[in-house]
Amino acid sequence: MTSTPDAAPAHIRLSLPALIAFALPGLPTGALAIALGVYLPRYYAGHFGLALAAVGGAFGLIRLVDTAVDPVLGVVMDHTKTPIGRYRPWLIAGAPILMLAVFMLFEPFTKVSFAYLLAWLFIYYIGTSILALSHSSWASVVAAKYHERSRVFGVLQVVGIIGATSVLVLPVIEGRLHLAAGGAVPLMGWFVIISAPVGVLLALVRTPERIVSETHEERVGLRDYLQMVLRPDMARIIIADFCLALGPGWMGAIYLFYFHDARGFTIPQAGLQLLIYVAAGVVGAGVISRVAMRFGKHRTLMATATGYSLGLITLTFMPKGQMIPVGIFMFIMGFLATSFALLDRAMVADVGDAVRLEQGKNRVGLLYSMITMTQKVAGALSITLSFTVLGAIGYKAKDGAINTPAAIHGLELVYLIGPVVFVMLGGACYIGYKLNAARHAEIRTALDARDGLIEAPVIDGLTGSQMEPERYAAAE
Repeated sequence: MTSTPDAAPAHIRLSLPALIAFALPGLPTGALAIALGVYLPRYYAGHFGLALAAVGGAFGLIRLVDTAVDPVLGVVMDHTKTPIGRYRPWLIAGAPILMLAVFMLFEPFTKVSFAYLLAWLFIYYIGTSILALSHSSWASVVAAKYHERSRVFGVLQVVGIIGATSVLVLPVIEGRLHLAAGGAVPLMGWFVIISAPVGVLLALVRTPERIVSETHEERVGLRDYLQMVLRPDMARIIIADFCLALGPGWMGAIYLFYFHDARGFTIPQAGLQLLIYVAAGVVGAGVISRVAMRFGKHRTLMATATGYSLGLITLTFMPKGQMIPVGIFMFIMGFLATSFALLDRAMVADVGDAVRLEQGKNRVGLLYSMITMTQKVAGALSITLSFTVLGAIGYKAKDGAINTPAAIHGLELVYLIGPVVFVMLGGACYIGYKLNAARHAEIRTALDARDGLIEAPVIDGLTGSQMEPERYAAAE
């Protein structure tokens, strides 16, 4: 059935409870951002005694290999057509893969080795690619308008931060209960294993999925992929996202080494400071999403990246081992850092609309695959480079090792210089960015006029059956 030419397309605007339910798959991925990026490398190097170069090499090699998977997944997702929607089947498939890999990485029941770490990291990244890519692509459909995307991705960011905060409580408990070193790491894995299926199920049940209209359905080739990468707006986002991921990722990889050996905190105290940093993002996501609605996403991101870089420089002047002043500093840094992923992903959705208007094709899965790919490359380099440099300067990561003053000073330099430079570069990428609120409003007006001629189905969240667009709009 085709609607009348003047039919208005049904925009999806979820109520806050429904939006929170939709965001719940972000709990395990948010938790893993901390558990895998901060604690697991140190766990394998310190607790299991693998060489720093081996741990860094495993993370780096697998992430670089896995980057080739994301564009393929993005293209396949964009062409997926099933009775239960385009992105739902992928969300369902990603959860068990992720759960198995997390169990094997966080609860190894056999002797670990470089090959063991390499194999299970590969499976882990396949699972996270499927889960994160399908969830982000679906979010771009949930939020169709420029400012609404700041709201939706803000809630997704908050839920991810809650997941990260939850696992950060575990090292604090470890210190209070005097558990064996690294005892909190397996608990982090179990948090992910439990929260992943619960979050996916609630998102599936509570969220209808509107299938966006397309006027062309040609298959994607290498030329299409290159066109996406070389688009001026998308190229800026890709480079900025890489830099804004590499800077904090670099710090996260060696955070525990730095705060324990250079700043004089115990491991539980360092975990508490990291908890403050991450929890500040709950406040930051809400405030920054509203600021972005007022001043625009790219301007807001430029300001927060500048503040973050300048703020890092002040860390060298902070008193060692003092919880309160450093805690205030960590809150400010965490507040600013939450803008990086939030606003970058919201801007990718805007580019997706521009591409669909120009080409008549839905390419949002492919576009988000480029961002997950840059995240993986940045993550690979952050661990590989920082661990390699630490090993080269003579820093010893084994539990109980004694490091020389020169090695500690080298640790301080490695921790700060790279992140300051990369985050500043990430913000600078948006100087002269053109796809602002006014331009996006023009794009949406043109899409709405065209989409009014094509009645796209809406898949019910509970039953998987199709809803009438008019009934869906009335329900929301």
